[in-house]
Amino acid sequence: MFQALWLTLVLVLVGATGAQAQEEAAGPLSDDEVYQELNLFGEIFDRIREEYVDAPNERELVRAAIQGMLTSLDPHSGYLDPDNFEDVREDTQGTFGGLGIEVIMENEVIKVVSPIDETPAARAGVLAGDFIVELDGVEVRGLSLDQAVDKMRGEVGTDIELTIIREGVDEPVNIKITRDIITFRVVRTSVRENVGVVRLARFTGQAYAGIEDGIRELHEELGDDLKGLILDLRNNPGGLVDQAVYISDAFLARGNILSTRGRTDDENTRYDANADDLDKLIADIPLIVLINGGSASASEIVAGALQDHKRATLVGTRSFGKGSVQSIIPLGANGAMRLTTSRYYTPSGRSIQAAGITPDIEVFQDVPEELQGRDEIIGEAALEGHIDGGTESEATTGSSVYVPGDPDKDNQLKFAVDLINGVETNEAYPPKSEE
Repeated sequence: MFQALWLTLVLVLVGATGAQAQEEAAGPLSDDEVYQELNLFGEIFDRIREEYVDAPNERELVRAAIQGMLTSLDPHSGYLDPDNFEDVREDTQGTFGGLGIEVIMENEVIKVVSPIDETPAARAGVLAGDFIVELDGVEVRGLSLDQAVDKMRGEVGTDIELTIIREGVDEPVNIKITRDIITFRVVRTSVRENVGVVRLARFTGQAYAGIEDGIRELHEELGDDLKGLILDLRNNPGGLVDQAVYISDAFLARGNILSTRGRTDDENTRYDANADDLDKLIADIPLIVLINGGSASASEIVAGALQDHKRATLVGTRSFGKGSVQSIIPLGANGAMRLTTSRYYTPSGRSIQAAGITPDIEVFQDVPEELQGRDEIIGEAALEGHIDGGTESEATTGSSVYVPGDPDKDNQLKFAVDLINGVETNEAYPPKSEE
């Protein structure tokens, strides 16, 4: 009766039975052995349905089994139910239905950091510093930040009423806002002492376009006075691999950017840089990349490519060490699965899996006393079940993820600016080409 179900859960017991299964499975199972394992799963499934104290939700049981199978492989594989799959798609596309405000949680309510220009929230009069205390009449107190954000996001064209406490206003302010398509701003630029600073928060589908626009705007603003560029990838958790390739290509005219190697030849890919107008525009402009313990995945692809090609000097602390590539495989109405399908290698052939990228110049922040000891993470190497196969030694010590909110207190940023302006010197800057 459940044969079709069992066939969709091939090898589920390999993950679910833990160490015993690993000991027994010295090599690939034969077809007969696979069906024996599936029969065991089917027997357990039937007993649960018939004898568990309450009638179980069979669909949830199956999805939990699938999730267990995938998460047993490594920390980055997993099952995405339809809602989670939609969240992932919105996250990687950089667009979603919402209000257009950047928020944080403060004193158990939502504080508006900034309304995004030309969004429903900005047009409705939401101001930076506003405290959102109710959403459609429901108190925010008691909700997590993620829960509150989920309530504010929603289908384009639907309304939500915010109850806001505003400094200088005696009574709460009620604002009705109609949700619209919001484009998440992933790139921000600034200028410090004639040095252009480009901050990239995520590798969404908007990343390369934002980087290109930001660089061109800085070049237009400063012209010949542009002394250098700083690409800030600190605490950037990664995202789309193709965006990492495009952004690396923005600074490189030729050569390998990235190669991936998987179990089959279909997963082996090589990405190379091509000459274009953007890299020609900034070819002679010095470049520094900032990284730290929170720089992962796509951030490490860019940092590794620019470091190997001697195009940039890396400043900060060791990166996270996520050197694997995940494919999102849609499952129709049932959501999708995220599966690790390959490792990636930098142009010099490095696999930084569980090792991270070491900056050319290590610079530490002045960490507030209350955060000392809690600002460091080991990274990928500390994740249970991480895959091996890196060409470098696995990380065993922590790397700081702390970045001050005040740029004047940001040691890494200040050092990079001083390095470009000649106030500081180091043998690693400028990088010396081996050609």
